Amino acid sequence: MRVTEIFFSVQGEGTRAGRPCVFVRFTGCDLRCGYCDTEYAFYGGTTMSREAILAEVAKHPSRFVMLTGGEPLLQKELPELTRELLALGYEVAIETHGQRSLDALPLEAIRIVDVKTPDSGEVTTDLDYLKWLEAHDEVKFVVCSRADFEWSREVIRRHNLEESVAAVLMSPSHGSVDAKDLAAWVLESG
Repeated sequence: MRVTEIFFSVQGEGTRAGRPCVFVRFTGCDLRCGYCDTEYAFYGGTTMSREAILAEVAKHPSRFVMLTGGEPLLQKELPELTRELLALGYEVAIETHGQRSLDALPLEAIRIVDVKTPDSGEVTTDLDYLKWLEAHDEVKFVVCSRADFEWSREVIRRHNLEESVAAVLMSPSHGSVDAKDLAAWVLESG
């Protein structure tokens, strides 16, 4: 598996913000979103066995592990690693762009799917996978404009996401949308 970094920190976003977390950042991504903040994970990295990754994760006191990237689902052994972490008693979340099949992932893992909006430059066109998300999964939208917000709102309603997943999250794209504006749009939309 290609790993850019493994580190211990505090989760900074989503419903688990503020929790201690071991991050495993995998190398490689097949998208090029205009707002990407981890371009350094596109290339390079170090080849590590699942055993080496598990040993590195075990060095940290947190029982919460975030598998991220790049795009973690590009790693063929990700389902096996996820199963091994779960068997060891870890709570495991996987942050993905959702444009790769989620089928092989254990249902116990938390899938945090970043649905790509039109202004990301990598709009998600096939949203069928949303119906297969579990009640503990989360969906997030990075909003780059008012049009992105309206597009996201339509996806949320059409796929009944507010009722079918644990959380629907919206984040303003840095430098494109002011957080206050996004908050106002969310409140105004109900």
